Amino acid sequence: MGRTRTIHATQTRPDNRETRGMVLSPEEARVVACLVEKEATVPDSYPLTLNALRLACNQSTNRDPIVAYDDRTVESALMSLKSMGLVRFVHPSHGGRTIRYRHVADERWHLSGAELGVLAVLVLRGAQTVGEIRSRARGLDAETATVDELLDTLAARSPEPFAVRLERRPGEREGRWAHALSGVPDPDSFHDPIRVDDTTAPAAPSPSPAAPNADLARDVAELWLRVERLERLLGLEEDLSSS
Repeated sequence: MGRTRTIHATQTRPDNRETRGMVLSPEEARVVACLVEKEATVPDSYPLTLNALRLACNQSTNRDPIVAYDDRTVESALMSLKSMGLVRFVHPSHGGRTIRYRHVADERWHLSGAELGVLAVLVLRGAQTVGEIRSRARGLDAETATVDELLDTLAARSPEPFAVRLERRPGEREGRWAHALSGVPDPDSFHDPIRVDDTTAPAAPSPSPAAPNADLARDVAELWLRVERLERLLGLEEDLSSS
């Protein structure tokens, strides 16, 4: 099960950002990965508003860990990513008032769309096996037949890798991969996956009546994106971040 945490400030990092040796905070990594994901999955609503980007970061589906960022956290990450050359601000035109945000990670890091799609899956879904990445990278400009090659390419990039293979632990049938945008990860920092053949695994907890419905959260996020697209088409944009 994903973990939830509310974060109100970004972490500091070294000032040397001339190469991929830059280290992103978890918040920055998630923001840029969400921009990559939404560019591929909802292109009509891309670039994203601050509100749509926050909803994308806080989705309760297709995310590990689950977080609860506020606007200030997302804005701080965007400012930092802009200074690194990874994000651009799209200023409104034709009477609109809402600034939108787009990534330029492909240009900054010289990654193909397929490589960037696999990297986004690793950032948003945590450590995964190759099979899991194959199934989840669909729709993110990543050909499933070449995921192994894409992972090897990401791992071979210098001066520091974009992805690393985690050592297989006792009881695991295959190793997992993780992103390295926030530094080389500690394998113990990832929760253990529950295997269907593990009879000793604890039963999944019953959903709490107060817990948010995952499908509803996803539908609300997608509805916001559709509403914002209609506002753009009708010229009725409103700066939601200032309310």
